Amino acid sequence: MSAINFAVIGYGGMGAYHVHNILPNENERIHIVGTYDINEERQAISQEKGHKIFKSYDEVLADETIEAVLIATPNDLHKELSIAALKAGKHVVCEKPVALNTAELDEIVAVAQETGNTFMVHQNRRWDPDFLLVRELYRNGQIGDLFQLESRVQGANGIPGDWRHVKKQGGGMLLDWGVHLLDQMLWLIDSPVKDVKADLSFVLGEEVDDGFFAFITFENGVKAIVEVGTSNYTQLPRWYIKGTEGTATITDWDLNGEMVQATGREDVAAPKPVQAGVGLTKTMAPPSELAAKEIPFPKAEADFEPFYKNFYNVVRNGAEPIVKNEEVRAVMQLIERIFATA
Repeated sequence: MSAINFAVIGYGGMGAYHVHNILPNENERIHIVGTYDINEERQAISQEKGHKIFKSYDEVLADETIEAVLIATPNDLHKELSIAALKAGKHVVCEKPVALNTAELDEIVAVAQETGNTFMVHQNRRWDPDFLLVRELYRNGQIGDLFQLESRVQGANGIPGDWRHVKKQGGGMLLDWGVHLLDQMLWLIDSPVKDVKADLSFVLGEEVDDGFFAFITFENGVKAIVEVGTSNYTQLPRWYIKGTEGTATITDWDLNGEMVQATGREDVAAPKPVQAGVGLTKTMAPPSELAAKEIPFPKAEADFEPFYKNFYNVVRNGAEPIVKNEEVRAVMQLIERIFATA
């Protein structure tokens, strides 16, 4: 079957990343016809790179050779641009967050269902190696049943870019990195959310949050801590995972870290007290060498298609989407719940 002809809407950071880093690997399935951006400087850069330049969004939608558009604009434009494309007979890939709230997403999905065109959100962090490793640990029981997962990203550069500082454009870190980490957590833990406690950070004096902390309890008893910070000059691990038979720390996206597993041996001596400041502790003493051992991380790979291969198969072959709109909706509902709780 022929490749899907795409137009990329928004040639900023993410749009250009798709064009130059993601879509070239999909040239059997995806063909980039051209790009459109309201910024003339970006238009000129795209043209210098050899792309066709559209002078308006209407021109994109009127082009019958274009089957699909990638929406990579500021968040407040996602609904309007997606609905217009769907009504023009185009399939849509939308960057995240899909919209500013659940109600806007519902409007988009209603049009997609009415027109019969495919609408998918690019929740690309489901393919991150660190997340796939946590997913494998959750499924294989190597350190027992996981009962608490801590997921963090932390930096010291403040809120990036320009529009991400603006509330009406969907700025702030909950709608930026939060949408990634919450999607990972909800996709991993197949259980409804029971309770949410949260706090937003405004230490940088912006009108939008510069970070957040969420403590999520699922109905199956699993607890999750999700944290994003932009004023952290030293960082906590990317993941800290507690299981009934071990603990894993994944320090970064390069999968540095360690995993310690309980041996389950019965011939283990009781821990000896250690000096703790000006006192002694047996409770917090390290386990004996026989009680626990360090083990390597398991191999973890995606057992599902890459995003654009899946999108192609959804459009051409009626395949099931990996990123389902009802899953995206659950993430948006959780984000709204965090905003309300905080």
